[in-house]
Amino acid sequence: MKILKILQLAATYLYRYRRRYFFLFLALVFGFGIVTVITSVKDGMYENVYFASQSHYAGDIVVLGYVKPVSSQVISGEYAAAVMQAAGDARLYPDHTVKRTLFGNTGFLFFNGAAANLKYVLGVDWDAEASYFNGIDYAETPLAPLEGDECIVLSAPVAKALGARRGDSITLEGETETGQKNTAQYIISAVVNDSTIFGYYKAYVSRQSLNRFLGLGEEECSTIGFYFNDRRDIEEKKRALQAELEKRARTGPLVKSRAELDRKAGRQWQGTMLFVTSIPVLLSEVSELLDAINILTYFLYIMMLLIILVSAAVTFRLILHERMKELGTMRAIGFYEADVAHVLVLETLGLGIFSLAGGFITARVIVWGLGFLSFSWFPGFEIFMKDGRLTALYRVPATLVNVAAVFCMLLAAVWLPAFRSVRNPLPRMLQGL
Repeated sequence: MKILKILQLAATYLYRYRRRYFFLFLALVFGFGIVTVITSVKDGMYENVYFASQSHYAGDIVVLGYVKPVSSQVISGEYAAAVMQAAGDARLYPDHTVKRTLFGNTGFLFFNGAAANLKYVLGVDWDAEASYFNGIDYAETPLAPLEGDECIVLSAPVAKALGARRGDSITLEGETETGQKNTAQYIISAVVNDSTIFGYYKAYVSRQSLNRFLGLGEEECSTIGFYFNDRRDIEEKKRALQAELEKRARTGPLVKSRAELDRKAGRQWQGTMLFVTSIPVLLSEVSELLDAINILTYFLYIMMLLIILVSAAVTFRLILHERMKELGTMRAIGFYEADVAHVLVLETLGLGIFSLAGGFITARVIVWGLGFLSFSWFPGFEIFMKDGRLTALYRVPATLVNVAAVFCMLLAAVWLPAFRSVRNPLPRMLQGL
């Protein structure tokens, strides 16, 4: 009953002094809103980068094959079978598995006298990656399901450079694995809105047709990727796959960064070597940029928490001074010092709950507004965006940390002043001193 009475008094006084608390309420709403925007946008940027990389490298865990001394990126049919057997024995249980053939930056597309040098030509299995192509943002959508060896899907910058549109016939020219010139005819089935560093000059064709173009076998590929619905244990699964694959094929060591992968793959050897990687490894250079951004976000985060602390401390100091007689009266009619202090603390917690709700709504509004801003002046920033817009990811752990940080600032501002005030001599409290 005593606890209920204290809660009732705290709610009553919070409502009675709502005007006194209004400035602190606004400070908390603004502070928590900015803190939430900082953490959620940062998480959203990394998530967008991750998914852009996941679609480009085709998987959460990716096996890359390098053939030396010709410096070709190929996984033979025998090694591909070994990878699949190792994945089964390692009990990866992926959501789905994707094979891709990669043709580097020596490919050219020709259309009506115009030419475009492609950075990536990716050979894909249309059926295996149907879910991916169904979710792409198209500038020109396919009129029929993507299938067959004549289809080609271009990124919008390539189509613009060529002056080509859906339905046009274009020519791909490049060198085979043995160095001979080769050409192939394709019909544009769709155009993708992708101007990121991954998709700026990119084209998709069927893996079988690209293998024939390059002179590879039907079962050969450049990468084998494994997708997982739950990414929390990706590193454990990667180590398990590495351990099983080492029993069956020549395998390079696990690497921690893209620079280390390039160093290991740049060495000379004879034959094929497989490397087991994951998106964080392939994204290590981008992660370094995000780490630099984190320094700024942490600074802003700390500044907002300090603003909350100072605002709360000033507001409570004024409120406690104004309410000294009232607090003395509560003690005079029988309330213990701790009970009076707990009423003040509960008022603060109640204010915090309402403020955090308002702050979260404010954060959603700010993020919605950021989605309309253009970041085209920042070269390559599109990789951090989704469909050309800055998005946020509201992770439960991050939100709980933000809530805990704000409540810690509030309690730090009110706890000691409240207990110190109610311990003043009763006569002085009744005089308002």
